[in-house]
Amino acid sequence: MRYTEREVLQFVDENDVKFVKLMFCDVFGNLKAISVLSSELPKIFKQGYAFDATQMDGFMGVYETDLVLRPVLDTLSLLPWRPQQGRVMRLFCSIARADGSEFAGDGRGYLLKAVERAKKSGFDFKVGTSCEFYVFELDDKGLPTRIPHDNAGCCEAAPADRGENLRRDICMTLEQMEIYPESSRHEAGPGQNEIDFISSAPLSAADNLVTFKNTVKSVANRNGLYASFMPKPLPDKCGSSLQIMLSCTKNGENVFAQREGCLTTIADRMLGGLLHNLPAMTLFMNGVTNSYARMEAIEPLRHVAWTKYNLNVPVRLRGGEKNGYLMLMTPDNTCNPYFAIGLVINACMDGIENAISAGEPVLHEAAAADGAGEFGIIPKDLREAVKTAGESRFIKKTLPAELVEYVAKCKNAMSDEYEAAQDREIFETAKFFYTL
Repeated sequence: MRYTEREVLQFVDENDVKFVKLMFCDVFGNLKAISVLSSELPKIFKQGYAFDATQMDGFMGVYETDLVLRPVLDTLSLLPWRPQQGRVMRLFCSIARADGSEFAGDGRGYLLKAVERAKKSGFDFKVGTSCEFYVFELDDKGLPTRIPHDNAGCCEAAPADRGENLRRDICMTLEQMEIYPESSRHEAGPGQNEIDFISSAPLSAADNLVTFKNTVKSVANRNGLYASFMPKPLPDKCGSSLQIMLSCTKNGENVFAQREGCLTTIADRMLGGLLHNLPAMTLFMNGVTNSYARMEAIEPLRHVAWTKYNLNVPVRLRGGEKNGYLMLMTPDNTCNPYFAIGLVINACMDGIENAISAGEPVLHEAAAADGAGEFGIIPKDLREAVKTAGESRFIKKTLPAELVEYVAKCKNAMSDEYEAAQDREIFETAKFFYTL
C-alpha cells in the first residue's frame, strides 16, 4: 500500500503509535534498527535520520561522514508482538551519505535499480521465497542449546512434528503485518522447518524476508525456543536453504512459460545469464564458511546446470506451459536479500544483452557433473567464492567496486579465522550459531 507523509502521521495518531523503529540492513543483510519517538517523524521525513556507522561492522568503514536513513513510507507496519498501548511501528529505510550521494552498501537502492533496469526493457519480475530454519531448545538459563525441538522428518504431522504450533504462530503474526505465507511444513532435519511465501514485487519480497527472519526469532523466543538460520547447524543433518522463485512477464505474457515443451528465446537467454554468472554471484548468496558445508553435502548442487525435474541442481524450471518460473536452489539465509535478488535480476538481463543460451536441461543428477564444463561449478569454499567474484566481468560491471572490495576483505578475513581454528566445528558454532 502506498502512503503519503500525511497518511503515515495520521496512521500514527489513529493507532496510538509512540515509537517507530527505523529498520535497515548492513552490507551482509544483518537487520539493524534505531528507535525514535513518533513525534520525530515530521523532522525525519524532511531531513532523514543521520547516524554514525563507524560503531558497526557491515557499513564499509565509512568514517568521513555520517550515513542518513530515509524512511520508505510504503513499508509501514505495526509490530504485533509489541505492546498494544503505546504501540511500535516499523519503517524500512534506504541509506545515503550525508551529502545526499549514494551509499554503495545500500542493498535496497541496488535492488531498486535492478528492477528499474528490467522495466525499461518491458520486464516485470516477481519473487517468491522458500525459507528453511532450525528450532532448538533453551537451557535452564534461557540460553540456546543444540538440542533440536523435535525429531520429526519431512512433512510429518503432530505430535511428531512439535513445530506445528510455532509455525502457525509465525504465520499468523506475519499476516497481521500484511505478509502472506503460502504454506509451511516440517522439513527433513530434526527441528527443521520451512515456510513458503507467495510471489510479490522484488523489493517487497526482500523486505518480507528480512521481516520474516526477525519475526521467526521473536516468536520462537516468545515460545521459549531458539531459531537458527545457520546454513548447516548440525554437521550430520540437512542444511537450510533459501530458495528464490523468479517469475517474469512482458506485455502480460509469462516469459518462462514453455511453448510445446521448449523455452522461448528470451527465457533461454535469461536462464543462460543466470547460469553463466551464478558461480561469481555465490559470494553474495552464500556468505559464511558454513554455507559451503551445506553445499558440499549435496554434491550435484555445485555443478551449474538446470532441469525441469526435482533434481538437486542449482536451477529448476517449474510451472509448465502457463505458470512458468525459475527456482534457484543454491542461496542460503546468510545473504543480503536485496543484493541477492538484485543480482539474480541483473544476471537474467545480462543473459539477454549478451545472448547467452542456457543449453539443454539435465535429466538426472549425474548428468549435471558430466556437463560441468559449460557453466562450471559453484566455488568449493568462501575463499574461492571471493576469487571467483573478483575475476567476474559481470560482478565488476554490476556492483560498485568499493562494495566488492569491502566484502572480499571481510570474507577473506573470515576464511583466515576458519582455516586457523583448531576445531572448525567449534569455531563455526561460536561464530554463527548464536548470531544467524
